[in-house]
Amino acid sequence: MEAFRIEGGVPLTGKIRPKGAKNEALQVLCAVFLTTEPVRINNLPRIHDVLRLIELLVFLGVSVEWHSASDCTLCARGVDVRLLFTEEFRHRAGKMRGSVMLAGPSLGRFAEAFVPKPGGDKIGRRRLDTHLDGFLKLGATLEYRPECDGYRVCGEQLRGAYMLLDEASVTGTANIIMASVLASGETTIFNAACEPYVQQLCLLLQQMGAQIEGIGSNLLRIRGVSSLHGATHTLLPDMIEVGSFIGMAAITQSDITIEDVQLPHLGIIPHSFARLGIALEAQGDNLVVHGSRPYQIETFMDGSIMTIADAPWPGLTPDLLSVFLVVATQAQGAVLIHQKMFESRLFFVDKLIDMGAQIILCDPHRATVIGLARQQKLRATQMTSPDIRAGVALLLAALAAEGTSTIYNIEQIDRGYESIDTRLNALGARIERLV
Repeated sequence: MEAFRIEGGVPLTGKIRPKGAKNEALQVLCAVFLTTEPVRINNLPRIHDVLRLIELLVFLGVSVEWHSASDCTLCARGVDVRLLFTEEFRHRAGKMRGSVMLAGPSLGRFAEAFVPKPGGDKIGRRRLDTHLDGFLKLGATLEYRPECDGYRVCGEQLRGAYMLLDEASVTGTANIIMASVLASGETTIFNAACEPYVQQLCLLLQQMGAQIEGIGSNLLRIRGVSSLHGATHTLLPDMIEVGSFIGMAAITQSDITIEDVQLPHLGIIPHSFARLGIALEAQGDNLVVHGSRPYQIETFMDGSIMTIADAPWPGLTPDLLSVFLVVATQAQGAVLIHQKMFESRLFFVDKLIDMGAQIILCDPHRATVIGLARQQKLRATQMTSPDIRAGVALLLAALAAEGTSTIYNIEQIDRGYESIDTRLNALGARIERLV
């Protein structure tokens, strides 16, 4: 098992550039399934989840040509849809959450798909109801296969329909969009997720010939077309990386510049960090974090304790709440972190408490953090990364702690952050990868 050994308490300096957005990459890679023509994708992050999905696509018959480390062309002309129902596909798909988004494009183009049990992080129940209900409304049929622990979906003639999603699921919305673009008639999706990832997927599909209205809103109208063609797409920088770097600068008392963040696509993230008292300065499309300054958590106007909670876009992404929680441990003041979506994402706080943080875990969804105002540093310790986001949060804590910490199971971190040790070491961090 690989691990990180981190010498903490070292201030960082310099510039860092975020890689392409992981969640967007998983969606647009699946969209390649919708056409027989080549699709070129730029700014791909070289992370485990993306590379595993590409390997899965290759297994199904998609050809891949790499032009550089982050730029490749994929062509799904030679796909063998029968491979979707093999044990090998189920084994590969079970290792990643993103594989579920192959169902929509497979159903739209080949009239059948297999929806496996979701893989990825063990952060709580991840429902497939939204995906499957959407397919049913388009006229598909479902057959549960207990021996495969998944659903066979068939739809010879998908027809557009009106649907009100039971939740604004990002992956569910993406799946339904990709199934709808080749369906006959018009599909209306209300309560659709409108995250930048979904917007980017829609823009790619428009380039490929899809007819989609309402991009960026929670009401999408899709008029089906008979076929799609190739296109070229560039991924946005990963907003989760940007947020992680902001938190890293604050907790390590460092002044750093995050380059090419594409501020309009960050939504409420900079403002949310500002509510923790972190000083941010926009310089063109770069973001300067003045982390060496002390930061004090705001209170609400009536003087009550600040609450930071996740919400569907344009609210705060749940993927950053772990970072906010860690950063708050060294702020002045108190804050309630409310993780609404996943019931297991806050359980890593035990490790932070072992490091000296003052945190009250109220229930599986809420934790109250009493900031130490940098008067009492965190203590180094040994810990294990339970998932991608908690892993990075523990990495930030280790960078701020006195002494040498060790983080095991760093494959979880590598799933979402490309060469994070090398990139942070370039800023002055002291991270050693143990094999």
